Amino acid sequence: MSIKEHRFAWLLALLLSAAIDVSADEQKRDFWTMNDEGGITWTFDGRAHEDHIELSGKRVSVVLRYGLDARGHLSLSRGMVWPMLRTLPNDTHGNLQRQLAWNPLEAVNIRRDMVAVEERVKSISLRGMMKIQAGCYGLDITHTIAPSPELPALVERIVLRNATNRTLAFQIDDRDFRQIIPAEFCIDGPFVVRQTLHGAGAYRLEPGDSVVYSVLTSAWKQGATLPEWDGAQEIAARRGLVDQWMGDLVLETPDRVLNRMFAFSKIRSQESIYATKGGPLHGPGGEAYYAAIWANDQAEYVNPFFPFTGYDYGCASALNSYLLFARYMNDEYKPIPSSIIAEGDGYWNGAGDRGDAAMIAYGASRYALARGSQEEALRLWPLIEWCLEFCHRQLNEAGVVRSNSDELEGRFPAGEANLCTSSLYYDALRSASMLARDLGKGRKVEQLYKVRARELEAAIDRYFHAMVEGFDTYRYYDGNDVLRSWICIPLTMGIFTRSQGTLDALYSPRLWTKDGMLTQAGSETFWDRSTLYALRGALMAGDTERTLQFLQYYSHTRLLGDHVPYAIEAWPEGSQRHLSAESGLYARIITEGLFGIRPTGLRSFSVSPRLPREWPSMTLRRVRLGGSCFDLEVSRDQKGQTVVRMIREGEKTVERRGTDDLAFTL
Repeated sequence: MSIKEHRFAWLLALLLSAAIDVSADEQKRDFWTMNDEGGITWTFDGRAHEDHIELSGKRVSVVLRYGLDARGHLSLSRGMVWPMLRTLPNDTHGNLQRQLAWNPLEAVNIRRDMVAVEERVKSISLRGMMKIQAGCYGLDITHTIAPSPELPALVERIVLRNATNRTLAFQIDDRDFRQIIPAEFCIDGPFVVRQTLHGAGAYRLEPGDSVVYSVLTSAWKQGATLPEWDGAQEIAARRGLVDQWMGDLVLETPDRVLNRMFAFSKIRSQESIYATKGGPLHGPGGEAYYAAIWANDQAEYVNPFFPFTGYDYGCASALNSYLLFARYMNDEYKPIPSSIIAEGDGYWNGAGDRGDAAMIAYGASRYALARGSQEEALRLWPLIEWCLEFCHRQLNEAGVVRSNSDELEGRFPAGEANLCTSSLYYDALRSASMLARDLGKGRKVEQLYKVRARELEAAIDRYFHAMVEGFDTYRYYDGNDVLRSWICIPLTMGIFTRSQGTLDALYSPRLWTKDGMLTQAGSETFWDRSTLYALRGALMAGDTERTLQFLQYYSHTRLLGDHVPYAIEAWPEGSQRHLSAESGLYARIITEGLFGIRPTGLRSFSVSPRLPREWPSMTLRRVRLGGSCFDLEVSRDQKGQTVVRMIREGEKTVERRGTDDLAFTL
């Protein structure tokens, strides 16, 4: 081994020991632990801390900014967003927003003092909603906060329990805050923002008894009537929806953190779907991106995941998004817009062609195969064909795809042709060939896409293969001489020609940090999406043991660290917002990386499981593919060979042995 190789091996070992081994000191920095209810809990231990989390329903979203000081006093503000209450200008960000900080405990007066003044928080728990346990003046306080599943409202339900051995007398004051947003600032306004309280009155509470009151923060068009509401029913409805999301596509491994992080990723990726006039639209969120779709976040990242969950509303949003993009197909093959905004009424293409057609073709063909609906696939086929032809027309002399930028929209250079766009086009060709076969499009079409995929794979290697900073990997574009985290993209598309050098580069100190992967070596910027893609691709490439340690470290940090409980967008941009599609990318590390599931037809799929050496087994329960529901169990036989079983209730178990491309028919 050369001196350079020794040095790299030493650095990698040092990095692994620092990043992977969650030591006692690291655990002391954690604020959260997993609880027995399927969530996580921060039990106050005297450390002051602040954080934020986004929660969404069909007609509302809220970013809760919360924190505790050293005495356990709570600070809590609500960044309210009503995506379908459109404001001027009616652009990407044209939705009604208000920051509201009123504490419902200010309505409670005992001995002429407001309870909120002396409230001491004991714990905060998260599981698709926020539950705060506190105490004050002999009252045990349980404060539950959740978005209504259907109403344009945030619901807060407060239970006050007498924890003393004497009668407590107190008053809950009424609350009816109302704000009118003038018509000149609105589309079809004016709008009304309102906070109302149910349960006001004077109370005498005997020892052990409780009283409940609720606060609704809502907004609607002036003149409209908000339906009657009940705080307990709204909280129960939200809990039922979270139970549904967590009860399908269940991960069972020996690693409880991975299981819980995967469960939480399903919540965030599925809750952020808005009932717009243009149909259900999945939106990234982050107090910035609502009632709109993007070719990357929705078409590429999260839509191919929805069929696995069996969540019909998620699948409806995916199909709707592709059909909205299809409206912009044209005979001149001008680029499809990057984003469709304002409930479908407008579009944004401010970064030019970002490789959007490749993103859409990749996502739509994968979605159609996983969904297994011939009717939906036939509706999507014209869009897939058009996008593939657009990409073909963008091939340069070297045979790779030109685009103005990539999904980072010029934040980092991407050259005339970038690795990401060509890799997405390659996978789209492969999926389209499979889809053409099952849709009866003819042998000629099927073979055309297969041949183009093979030619493109060779062109990708010729054009992008390079020694970059001493690693045998890819340059991201012609002239690129600095490592970029998006060199992971070919791995996620099943191109493993340069896998070893690429993986070594990704996990080197030049790209991997305590926060995940840098976008570009030498910078301070990280976007979770590249880390999530890299972890998926590394598992697909068979780098199981090393990647598992990085995945465990990442999952522990995001679930139990100082900013929880979901994958985030970026830093320093966006203040690490919990954009929803990133949670879909986390989930795909498990489905496509760890289990290696790839739909190969409307009623077929392959599995390339990556069962870690230390795990006796791993299972995905209630997987939905091709209209079927089944369990997928991976274990080892007595000889150490990997065994995969597909189990459907009432049917014979189908068993395969091996680790690559095990074929199953539904």
